[in-house]
Amino acid sequence: MSRKNQVPLGDRVAKAAEEALAVRHFVSATDILVGIGWLDPGAVERWQRGQVDCLEEVVQVDPARISEAMQLFQSWATAKELIASPTAYVDRTPQRRELRFSRSGDPGIETSYRTHWVSPELSEAKRERLVEKASRGPELVVIQPLNREWTCHRCGGTGDLLMMEEPGPACLHCVGLDDLEFLPAGDALLTRRAKANSTGYAVVVRFSRTRRRYERQGLLVEPRALADVR
Repeated sequence: MSRKNQVPLGDRVAKAAEEALAVRHFVSATDILVGIGWLDPGAVERWQRGQVDCLEEVVQVDPARISEAMQLFQSWATAKELIASPTAYVDRTPQRRELRFSRSGDPGIETSYRTHWVSPELSEAKRERLVEKASRGPELVVIQPLNREWTCHRCGGTGDLLMMEEPGPACLHCVGLDDLEFLPAGDALLTRRAKANSTGYAVVVRFSRTRRRYERQGLLVEPRALADVR
């Protein structure tokens, strides 16, 4: 596509924002960067797992262009009279460390990235629930490996389940999840109750060769929570 025929960045930002708002009733900076094609969803997942120092490292354009897109996004959100909602971002590890967006770590830039813009059409109660849900952070994901001959990069051990870290797979003991009990999928009501009653939990997935994707196998929950709901 020639430069003359390229869609203006402002139009691309607005289109990505409108699509996200229609689906989730709020828009985030990551929605924009993914929507305009500058950020790969797989890179977002690596960042959420703590495998990338900051989000800007995996955005596929230079910082000046990122800044331009974020300014256009904020102008669009203000013109639409969306409600600014600062949101906590933590990684997908048991430690729940705060995620960093910018290379500089400047507090003003970080706040801008963390701000979700919420539809004013929602009631106050719905907005509060949306904010609370967004601030929980991504679910912990534990893998049931197809290859049982794996080794924990921390202790050299192994097991039936693992969590992926940047250096490699880690056993549940080393990541601090070995006190949780596996609840297989199948009983939706039991799963919901156990999840609600467990202060800590993780989703267990297994890769399907036929469907070429990870599929949920169940949850890891606290034994106390599982005993209570049973």
